[in-house]
Amino acid sequence: MIHLITGGSGSGKSVYAENWLIRQGGREACGKEKPFLYIATMRPFGQESRQKILRHRNQRAGKGFATLECYQDLEALEIPENAGILLECVMNLTANESYREDEKDAQEKGEDKVAEKVLEGIRHLSEHTAYLAVVTGQVDGDIDSYSEETRTYQKILGETNQKIGSAADQITEVVYGIPVPVKV
Repeated sequence: MIHLITGGSGSGKSVYAENWLIRQGGREACGKEKPFLYIATMRPFGQESRQKILRHRNQRAGKGFATLECYQDLEALEIPENAGILLECVMNLTANESYREDEKDAQEKGEDKVAEKVLEGIRHLSEHTAYLAVVTGQVDGDIDSYSEETRTYQKILGETNQKIGSAADQITEVVYGIPVPVKV
């Protein structure tokens, strides 16, 4: 089962995703010795991102999560046995795949290829777990005021979110900490 969880910055979507995964009962079904996997995609650039990473680690402490850091190439990740997977977050993963140091950027290699690469990774994760919570953010509606590079990223993210939404069994938007079902 794929559950796409979206919301604005600071909306509570991460806590909701953690709690949703725990409620699915995956650890009871497969044995409590198997952890939930938290796949972290945020690169620790700068003090602000390091603080956010620490806040998220503290927030899930004691909940049975094992953290795997994977900034790109999810499709190549070896997935250990698990009770469920939380992917945090599609926004970071899309940026990481768009601006890879080992390849051309998204504008040169094609927007569709970036979206497909992210989707390929999500398909890979879903094949290795019964429960996959995918956290993403929302694209700002006023994209005309941004640079061409930012607009390209937002377009790719919007397309990627739509495709994940089509594949998802469930979608929830978290607004001010309140989960609003979009697709059930």
